[in-house]
Amino acid sequence: MGHMVSTELPPLARAESVLELADFDEVVRLYRPRIFRFLMTSLADRDAAESLTQDCFFKAYNARHQFRGDSSLGTWLTRIALNLVRDHLRSRRMRFWQRTRDTALDIVDIGDWVPDGASSPEARVLQRERVREIWQAVEKLSRQQRTVFILRFVEELELSEIAETTGMNTSTVKSHLYRALRIVRERASGKSEGEK
Repeated sequence: MGHMVSTELPPLARAESVLELADFDEVVRLYRPRIFRFLMTSLADRDAAESLTQDCFFKAYNARHQFRGDSSLGTWLTRIALNLVRDHLRSRRMRFWQRTRDTALDIVDIGDWVPDGASSPEARVLQRERVREIWQAVEKLSRQQRTVFILRFVEELELSEIAETTGMNTSTVKSHLYRALRIVRERASGKSEGEK
């Protein structure tokens, strides 16, 4: 019989997370790149990502006294950001911006933000082309698959953290991740259904 893994932080880590909120400027400095990157990859709209990043930290600042430290500070902030993405996508006022998203920012531009370990210009060009193929495939995933994919491979969250952040159970996260990986591999390698 397998044992359950708790995502709740131990008391000492909880106390450290709560104390970390005391210097909110430092919280913003440490976590803003992560939150912006998540929002940018989720929305592919720089203006919306900037705006929602500010909203995320504004909401976190206003709710900082409610933070109990049951999860890590990064997970708590990512959960706020994920809720903002959901609200943003549901908002009727923002539908216009969703339709113009393709002209707002080319998803390939995100390749500049991915750490580049290549040393030669040729290797960088090949890597950028590969990143372009992957992000084109990610764009076609369902919203839930895309969210799980981004949280796992961009934000490098563990499956239990993704489950906690999204409110899904771990087996659902695994299922979405498995399907997303299969679809991305097929589409990025040019072997998607209907192609020869």
